[in-house]
This record gives sequence, structure tokens and C-alpha cells, in this order.
Amino acid sequence: MKRLLLAASVLGFGVQSIAQLHKAPAYPLITHDTYFSVWSFTDQLNASTTKHWTGADQSLVGLVKVDNKIYRFMGMDEKSYKTILPASDEKNYSIQYTETNPGGDWMNAAFNDKAWQTGNAPFSDNTDAKGATTWKSKDLWVRRSFNVSNLPTGKVYLKLNHDDNVEVYLNGKKIYTKEGWVHKFIYIPIDLSAFKSGNNVLAIHCANTAGGAYLDAGIVMEQTTEGSTLLDAKQLDVNISATQTAYSFMCGAVKLDVTFTSPLLMNNLKMLARPVSYITAKVASADGKQHDVNVYLGTSSDLAVNEATQQVTANAYSTGDLSILKAGTVAQPILQKKGDDVRIDWGYLYVAAPKSSKATQFIATPQDALAAFKRGTTAKTSADKHLTLATVVPFGKVGSDAAEQFIMLGYDDINPVQYFGKNLLPWWKENGGNIESELADALNSYKSVIASCNTFDNELYNNAVKSGGEDYAQLCVLAYRQSISAHKLVKSPQGDLLFLSKENFSNGSINTVDITYPSAPLYLYYNPDLLKGMMTGIFYYSESGKWTKPFAAHDLGTYPLANGQTYGEDMPVEESGNMIICAAAIAKAEGNAEYARKHWKTLSVWAGYLQKAGFDPANQLCTDDFAGHLARNANLSVKAIVALGAYAKLADQLGEKETAEAYRKSASEMAAKWATMAADGDHYALTFDGKNTWSQKYNLVWDKLLGLNLFSKDVYAKEVKYYLTKQNVYGLPLDSRKSYTKSDWIMWTATLADNQNDFQAFVKPLLKYAEETPTRVPLSDWHETTNGKQVGFQARSVVGGYYIKMLEDKWKN
Repeated sequence: MKRLLLAASVLGFGVQSIAQLHKAPAYPLITHDTYFSVWSFTDQLNASTTKHWTGADQSLVGLVKVDNKIYRFMGMDEKSYKTILPASDEKNYSIQYTETNPGGDWMNAAFNDKAWQTGNAPFSDNTDAKGATTWKSKDLWVRRSFNVSNLPTGKVYLKLNHDDNVEVYLNGKKIYTKEGWVHKFIYIPIDLSAFKSGNNVLAIHCANTAGGAYLDAGIVMEQTTEGSTLLDAKQLDVNISATQTAYSFMCGAVKLDVTFTSPLLMNNLKMLARPVSYITAKVASADGKQHDVNVYLGTSSDLAVNEATQQVTANAYSTGDLSILKAGTVAQPILQKKGDDVRIDWGYLYVAAPKSSKATQFIATPQDALAAFKRGTTAKTSADKHLTLATVVPFGKVGSDAAEQFIMLGYDDINPVQYFGKNLLPWWKENGGNIESELADALNSYKSVIASCNTFDNELYNNAVKSGGEDYAQLCVLAYRQSISAHKLVKSPQGDLLFLSKENFSNGSINTVDITYPSAPLYLYYNPDLLKGMMTGIFYYSESGKWTKPFAAHDLGTYPLANGQTYGEDMPVEESGNMIICAAAIAKAEGNAEYARKHWKTLSVWAGYLQKAGFDPANQLCTDDFAGHLARNANLSVKAIVALGAYAKLADQLGEKETAEAYRKSASEMAAKWATMAADGDHYALTFDGKNTWSQKYNLVWDKLLGLNLFSKDVYAKEVKYYLTKQNVYGLPLDSRKSYTKSDWIMWTATLADNQNDFQAFVKPLLKYAEETPTRVPLSDWHETTNGKQVGFQARSVVGGYYIKMLEDKWKN
């Protein structure tokens, strides 16, 4: 989701600079939840278009006019296209097709396709796809005729979405071929010589080799912009703290500081849930002279769409002390889309400026908005797609004393999630709130919010340094906003807090238990109620009778629909162990087991399952499912043993002494047996029957943190010593099967160390990965340890697991 605002502030009241993190795979700008999430994917803020965490363009353009010169400090020219041949996302169209091999000259313009069938695009094996022609055979051939009266000039692209293998021809000339599939439109340059005046034929063969089937295509021409005439502001520095990302620029003779603040303060749920971020601009003359300064923020309506071709409506209005721009889709398909690489296309984006700033606001196309700022005027538009919400803030004559203003971005997502058939309101609307009141509160509390963020950011960093050193602290800073903003805070129909995660770029599930488990340390440290909010829905699923299996579910559905598990396979030992360990960790954090008492019957069923099936797990998935199924998984066995010990501890806290004694005895016996069965010389094996193998036994960390003492400390020491011999330049591999790793698990493994030198030896390569990875996306937790490249996943909440060392120290003290 997304939100921002601009207003005047007292001179001298600035955003505090905190020397923390200066390099990241991607830089968080607006971070509230999985929909309202805007990042810069380049080190220089003006070197690329800002993007949603999925990589889709969600443009924020920042310009500053110093006297008569205009400097760009944020964003780049937005690519815009003129349609030559529309794809189905722009216009319904029919096309000739056959599923029978038509022979060798089918791609030529003169080929007679009158015997072919006519169908509506797109072609899909999904019978629910709107307007689609069902395609379930192996091969599909399509031909589409179109007229060109004036031959195109400039850059022309094939706009293509295909699943699987594809070959594309224009007038018989092959213009593209690919083995494999894509999941969204890609743009492939077309040689202009392929076109001819008059009738043209686009011909495509697509082969469905496995899984889904899909085909849709069009042709577009890139439109030129005026952005290339702008000067680039010189970026001096970027500084990331837990809740803020601050940039410094030189724009001619003027120094410009721009800070993005998403005040995700976990001790204040009202603040945490408020869908409003601040963009603060501070300017000062660097040459002792006065300069006339105006700052421009162009916010794209693409922040409120899934695809840039969707029609939008936008308007300007004012309320109280604010001037506001608002934009959203015309269709408003609330909760009609689910899945992973999906952005919100319902609700409304807001750009709010305090009236005291004397800002000018208008709505135009990107090109017209830029031209108007150059002229010092405003613009209007009749367009209904890809609009710019433009805000121009006059700073007037600026000298050596810094002048400061801020803008706010907000997002009203109306109904962010559905929970067992009921559309829920966001947390901030529960007591009748509305977006205007949230923006007004954000305006009035600006000074106190920024002061609270500065204090919190400093405290977090200092505490992290004390726990694990500078490298560790920088990784904790990088993880903070990413983890929180992969969740949505709502209230259940039963009145319970729900903090629902999304499996970003892993499968799109909502409230996945094996996402909750690695994320837990951050929330145990700052607010255990939020960890409860990740668990309560899973408990309800079982306790309501909707989930009847004797182990915990994997998920509650596919985001944003939490109507029941949609993952295709259960993880019985994994998820049951995760839930029990997290319940015990909450009891440790709160000093009582009352949350476990509420769900004791369910926890007992799961503990009974682990008692029977947990020690020597059958061939089943675990949270490391990307590495494949594994029977007799030694690390998964550790999880079951620790979970049974944790259950025994909860039973003791609840006064169930007989149960506690029985489960403690069982867990201790299992741990002793494990140490014999998993032994493999100087370390412990990947599986009980897999000698000359190894794996990170990161689940042991809860034996240590919860004080269960089921496993000998010699087990920890032996594993840590062995792991230190297996590290690569960018970290410790997950196990002996592959050289890739999971950074959250490395941090847990590192916390098994009994000294700072060993702990930091694990952490240092992780910071090196974060600083040097060639994959420029919000931090991936699954990367290759040999070259630092992302293997999969990005922007996931599991990086909250980095806080496990801080949690250990907090509980010690």
C-alpha cells in the first residue's frame, strides 16, 4: 500500500541523522503493508523509477527548481507507450487460432487462416480467467491481422505474456523465441523493418510443456518524454535507520535533504496501523546566497493499480488544514485478486499537503505535469490511466538557514483482507476512523512522531550493537521495516488482533506458520501481541472445526483471502512444532502462559501428534521445502523434540505437573537418542541415515533461549565449530546438498555460538551479501553463498528472525 504528505515545520526542527546503514540491495521509501510498499532499487535515488516490492513501477518523481534550473533527485523518466495493437489488458479482441499443426507456412502474411477458429484473448487453461478462451491442449497457433497506415518510428515493442515456450513472427519474420514462461507482460524490441504499410500479421506458436497455459500479446511504441532535459541532483549520502531512509543531495548551490519516514512503532498499534508515511524536504543555500526554491513531488496513480493499463479516476479537494489529491481504479474490484505477484487495485491513494505550505496540487499525465512544473503553471488532463498526482511546494527565497516542509502519502484500502468469508476493515478503521482523520492526525503529530522515530531508531541500533556488533546492527536495521510491512493488522470478527503475513515471492500464502516462526524474534522483542496476531487465526482454524487434522495447518489461504489452507501439501511436524515453540516463547516474553491456556486443548493435540510422529519424521516437507522432501530430517527432529520440551514447560507453568513431567521425560530421552542417531564424526548429519552429510541445526536455538537444556551444550559447540569450516564468501550454506542458504537461519545458527567472535564470523558474510549482491530487490532471504545472487524470495517478513540475538540478550537480562 502507499501514503505521503507535505507541510511547513519550525525552522531548525529537522530529521535527525543517525549513522547506521548506507548500502542496501533496495532502499525502503514507503513501507506499510504488502500493497502499500514503494522502494528504490538503485543506490542513487534518481537512477531508476521507484518500484513496488514486486518490481512493478510505482513512480515517485522528485524535482527541485533552484532559481531557473530544475534538478531531479528522485525517480527517472517513466516509460509510457502508445498502443499499436492492444493486448487484452487494454481492449477485448478476438483472434484466429488452431490447436492442430497448420503446416510450415502458417506464419506468413499470405497464409489462409479462414478454416481456423475465432476466440477471445487471452488464451488460458484457467476457465475462470475473464474473457479468456480455454486452452488445454499442448500446442496453440494464433494469427492476428492489423492495419498500419503510417509506419512506426522510434522504439517499438512486442508486449507479450506467455506460458510456456513461444515463437513469434511479424509478417513471416521471426521477432522472438523463448523456452520457458513468464508471469506478466514483457516488452521485446521489434526491428522496424518487420512492419509494412497496410495489412500486417502477428503470428504466434505457444507450447504448453507443463503446468499452466497462457498467451496474450500486443504491440506498443515508446513515447518520448521531456525528462531527459533535466539536470541530475548529485547524491551525497543515503542513511537507512529502522523507520527512516534519508538522502542528501547537492542541487547546484542548494543542499537538499529528503527523508522518508514510515513510523512503524510497535509499541503503538494506532501508529503502526496508520497508513501514512512522511516525505520531508529540507533545503539550505550552500554558497551563502539566497536562491528561489520549489520542490515537486509527482506520485503516480500506478500506486493504486495492479496493471498500469487499468482505468483510474482522480480528483483534488481540501479538508481542514490539508490539500489532498486522491486516485483509485474506476472498477474498484475489492478483494477480487489473490496471489503473489499482485498489487492492490482497489481503495484510494492520497497525497496530502498542509495548507500552510501554500502547495499547489494538480492532476495530469506525467509529461504534462513535468512541463507545467517547468513553466511554473499547472495542468489538467482527460486521460484515465497512468496519471501523476503533482504537488509543488514553494520554499521561496532560501538562504543558509535550512527551510523544511513535509508531504504525506496515505492509502485507504477499504477492506484489506477476507477472513473466513468476512471482509475485514483495517485496524485503523475499527473505531469509525477515516483516511482524512488519519491524515489530519498525522499532520498534527508530525513533530512528536519524528522525534519518537529518531529515539527508537537510535535505541534499536545501539541495542543491536551491544548484542552482536556493528555488522549485526546494520542487518537488523535493514530487516525492520521489511518484516513489519509484509503483514496487515486487522481485527477478527471474534475481536482478536490479527497480524496477517504474506509469503512474498514464495507462493503468496496468507498467514503461513513457517513464515511466522522465523519472523517471531522481532515481535517477541518489541510486542508479543503481534506474534499472537500471527498465531490466533491458525488456532481459530482448528478450534472452529474448519481444520480437522491432528496437526497445525500450513496457512489460511492465498493473500488476501484467508478462507482456509490453499497450499497443496501439509507440513505436519514443521507447523505443529512451530506453533508450540512460539506459544512457549510468548510465555517466556510475557512471564505467564495465559495465551497458551486459551489454546491448551489444541496445543495438546499437536503435542500428541509430535510425540508419535516427530522424532524420526517421515518423508515430508519442512520450511526448507525449496530444497525438496526429506525423510528422517535431523533438524526437523530437533524441532519436534524442542517443541515437546516447550510444551512440557508450558504445562508446568499452567500447573499440569503430571503432563509436564511426562513430556519433559519424553523430550529428554529423544534428545539423547538424537545425539547418537545423528552423530557423524565431528558434526551431526543432515538425516539419521545420511552419513557424510550436514545441515544447519538452527532449531536448536530455542532449546538455548527457552532454557530447556534438552541437548548438551557440547552439541551446540560441535556444530558451530564444524559450520565455521563450511562457510563461503557470502555465508554458510543451508546444508550439504547445495551452496545456497537462508540468512534467517544463519542468524539463528550463529546465536548457538558461546562467544562474540564466532557469532560475528557468521554475521560478517551476511552483511557482505547485503552490500554486494547483484540482485537489486528488497532483501532476499534465500541467496547463493558463492556469488551473492538471489535464488528466490524477496521482501519477506522472515528477516525479523535476525533479531534472535537481541532477544537472547534481552531474556538474559
